[in-house]
Amino acid sequence: IPVLPRRMNRNVGAFITLYGAELPFVDPRDLDGEPIREVTLVDTQSFTSVKGMGPGTRFRVIDHHPLREDTPSDWEVTSEPTGATATLFVEGLRERDALFNTMAATLLLLGIYEDTGSLTYTRTTPRDLSAAAYLLEHGASLEIAADFLNHPLSSRQQDLYDEMRATAETHHIHGHTIIIACGDARDMNEELSTVAHKLRDLLDPDALFLLVTTQGGVQLIARSTSDNIDVSEIADHFGGGGHERAAAGLIKDTDIRQVRGELIAILPDHVHPAITVAEIMSSDPQLLSPDTPVKEAARRMQRYGYEGYPVVERGKVIGLLTRRAVDRALSHKLNLTAEKLMDAGDCHVHPGDSVERLQRVMTDSGWGQIPVVDPESGEVAGIVTRTDLLKTLSREPKTPGRQNFADRLENALPPARLALLRAVAQVAYQQRCALYIVGGFVRDLLLERPGQDFDLVVEGNAVELARGLARHYGGRVTSHARFGTAKWHIAEVRPKLRLALAKQKKQARPPDGDLPDFLDLVTARTEFYTHPTALPTVERGSIKLDLHRRDFTINTLALRLDGPHYGELHDYWGGLNDLREGLVRVLHSLSFVDDPTRMLRAVRFEQRFGFKIENRSLELLLEARTLLDRVSGDRVRHELDHILVEERVCAMMARLHELGLLGAIHEELTWDEWLCDKFEALPEAASDLPWGLEPDLKGIPVKQGLAYILWLIRLPSDSARAVIARLKIPRVLVDHALAARHLRHDLPSLTGASPSQIAGRLDEVPPLAMYAVYIASDDERLQATIQEYLTNWRHVTPNLDGHDLRARGLPPGPIYRHILESLRDAWLDGEITTEEQESALVDQMIAEHAE
Repeated sequence: IPVLPRRMNRNVGAFITLYGAELPFVDPRDLDGEPIREVTLVDTQSFTSVKGMGPGTRFRVIDHHPLREDTPSDWEVTSEPTGATATLFVEGLRERDALFNTMAATLLLLGIYEDTGSLTYTRTTPRDLSAAAYLLEHGASLEIAADFLNHPLSSRQQDLYDEMRATAETHHIHGHTIIIACGDARDMNEELSTVAHKLRDLLDPDALFLLVTTQGGVQLIARSTSDNIDVSEIADHFGGGGHERAAAGLIKDTDIRQVRGELIAILPDHVHPAITVAEIMSSDPQLLSPDTPVKEAARRMQRYGYEGYPVVERGKVIGLLTRRAVDRALSHKLNLTAEKLMDAGDCHVHPGDSVERLQRVMTDSGWGQIPVVDPESGEVAGIVTRTDLLKTLSREPKTPGRQNFADRLENALPPARLALLRAVAQVAYQQRCALYIVGGFVRDLLLERPGQDFDLVVEGNAVELARGLARHYGGRVTSHARFGTAKWHIAEVRPKLRLALAKQKKQARPPDGDLPDFLDLVTARTEFYTHPTALPTVERGSIKLDLHRRDFTINTLALRLDGPHYGELHDYWGGLNDLREGLVRVLHSLSFVDDPTRMLRAVRFEQRFGFKIENRSLELLLEARTLLDRVSGDRVRHELDHILVEERVCAMMARLHELGLLGAIHEELTWDEWLCDKFEALPEAASDLPWGLEPDLKGIPVKQGLAYILWLIRLPSDSARAVIARLKIPRVLVDHALAARHLRHDLPSLTGASPSQIAGRLDEVPPLAMYAVYIASDDERLQATIQEYLTNWRHVTPNLDGHDLRARGLPPGPIYRHILESLRDAWLDGEITTEEQESALVDQMIAEHAE
C-alpha cells in the first residue's frame, strides 16, 4: 500500500491534486488500522509512524543516501549510490517488465529530475540517465514534468531574480495575465533560463517576458503556460526563436526601454483570447447547506455521481464536502453534518476566469470541484471539476463541442431520414430546445460504420417536441410523462410526410429512402441506483448528466442538431479519444456495481470493434463479476441475446469464459472449441436455413435460438434445467431445446432402423430442433439420416385419404389413422411403389379389420 507523507512540497501536492486519481496512493488517514507487518521507508531513514504499527512491525529502507549512524541495526536497508531514489524503483520495474501509465512514468521522472537538478548535479550517475530515458520511452510527459519542477539558484542568479521580481509589471491582455520584468546582467556569466523558471513559478502568469541587459545586447527570455500565447512568434519578431512555450532572442544595438515599449505594442496581436471557466463549467450545481446530514449527502452522491458538493451558507461558499469525507464518516458510523465534515474555505472562480486561473485555484486548494460564482450577484452559478479541467488541458479536443461532424452525418444517412432529422431539429430550434443524436449511432458514425437508426435526446421537453411535430406534420403521439419520453408515430402519415419534407427542402419529388414507423424522443435525464444490481431510478437532467448515465465513454458522444449548432460534437468524457485508442472504458469506479450487465456489454463492444477493455476498467470488472449472480435472469439473457446474434460471437463467448463471466452467471455455463465450431456453422438469418425450414420461435432470431439450443444440448438434464431457470429462457425455446436434447440422445439407437421407424421418431421433433441436432452431430451417417428425413421422408404421404376410405364403405374411426400411417410406412420402406399396390394394401387392411 503506497502511503503519502503527511506533508508534501507544494509542487508535489499540486501534481497529486491534479493527477492523483490515476495513481494508487493512499492518504495515511485512510488506513483502516489493521496490524501492519512491514513498513518500507522510501528516500528517508527517519522513523515514521502510521496506524496499525506495533512492536512486531519490521522496517525496510530504500534510499540513495549513505547509511546513517543512528539507523537501527535490525532494519533492512537497501542503499545505492544513485542521484535519485526513483532510479532504484525504475530499475526494479524494468527488470519485471512492468507496464506504466503516463502519470506514473511522469511522477518517477519528476523524482529523478528533482533529485538530480534535471540531471545536472554532480552526484548524477549514468543509471539516472538510463532510468529517465526508459521512462520517456514508456510514456512519461516532459511537458507535464516541466510544470512541476523546481530549480535552485546561484547567489548571482538570486540577485538578478530579486531585481526582476521588484521590476515585474503585470498586463492583462485578452483575459490573460502577462508579466514583463527587466534586469541588468552585464557582470553575470551564468545562464538566465533558471531565473525565468523561478519567476514563472512564483508569479504564475499566463506568459512571462524577461528583458535582461547583457554585454552582447538585450536578452529576451519568454515563457508561456497557455496554448493561446505562442512566445516563439514574439521572439521571432525580435530576431529570435524557440517553440510555443519557451523562446529567446538577443536584440543588439537597442536600448532595453525601446525593446520593452515595442514588446508591449505587439503583444495584443499575438495573444489569443483564453478559454474561460464559463465554457467548461456545469450550470445549476447541486449545493448543500451546512446542516445537511451525512446520509443525505451520501444519497445525493450516489444518485448523481458527483465526487464533491459545495457547502453554501446565506449564498456564500463556506466549504467543499467530498465523497472521501462522507465515506469515512459512514464507515465509522458518524452521524455528522456537512459543516463538520467539509473542507472549510471560500475557494471559487468566476465565469470569466481563464482555465489557467482555475488550475491555480484547484492546485492551491486541493479541491477537485470548484464553485463558479457570479461576480455581480454573488450566487453560485456553476461548478467545474478536475475532470473538466483535465479534458480542457488535454490536446484533443481542447473543449467539448468544438469539433463538427455535419458533413459526415450528411453522407451517412439516406436522404429521407436525413430530411426527417432536419425537420425535427427545426421544430426543436423553434421551441428553443437543444436536440442531440446520441450513443451508438454517433459512435458508429465516427468509426465509419454508420447505421440508420438513431436515438434523440432533448434538453427541454421531449413530449412537447413530439406534439409540436405532430401538429406540424401529422401523426400521433404516445408519451410517458414520468420519464419524459415520447413516441411520434408516423407510419399512417408517411406519404404526406414525405411530401412535406420535399416541400421544406424545395424539392419537386420526395427524398429517396424509407422512413421509420415511429421516432423516439427522450428528455435528457440522469439515473441513479438505490443499491447494486437494481434497476435505475430516473430524474430529468442536462445532456451532460444524460450522457454520464451511459455505460462506456465511447457511448457518451452526442451530436447537437438544432440551429447553428448542427453537427457539433459534445464529448465530455473522452469518448472520441478512446475511440481512436480502441479502448472500452467505464465512466466511474462504481459502473459495474451499479449495473453488472455492463460487464457483458464491455466484452461485446471490445470484440465487435477489435478494441481492448481499458486496464482500470478491466480491474473493476474482475472485482465486480460476482455481482452477476444477483442480476435477474431476464436482464442477463437480454445481454446474451445481443451477443448470440453478433458476427464475432465466438470471440465474445471465449472472452466471457476467459474473464470468468459465464461461470459468474451460472456454474454450468462454459465455452470450448466444440461450441465454437458449432456456432460458426449457424445460419446468419432465416433466409439461410436449408431444406425450406421455417423458423417457428415466435420472433426469436434463428441464429439466437439455435445458439441457445446448442449451448444446452450437451448439458446433463439437471444442469440444463438449472440454466434454463437461471436465464428464464422462453417456453417455446425451452421446448425446442429439450426436444433436441432427447433426439440427440436417441438418434444413435436408430442406426439400422427402417425409414418408417426413423420418420416416426423424427415426426415428434420440431424441424428447427432437428436442425440443431444436425449441426451438433459429429457422425456423418446420422447427419445424412436427418438430411434424408428433412429433404424427402417428411414429405411422403399416401395417395389415398379418409374420403377414399369412406368411399370403400369403412366407417370413420381410429382405424383411419392406423391405415393411413401404415400406408405411409409402406411407401417409406419400399413395400409399395405404385398406386395399384397402395390400393391393394388398403383393401387387404379393410378386410382384416372387418374380420
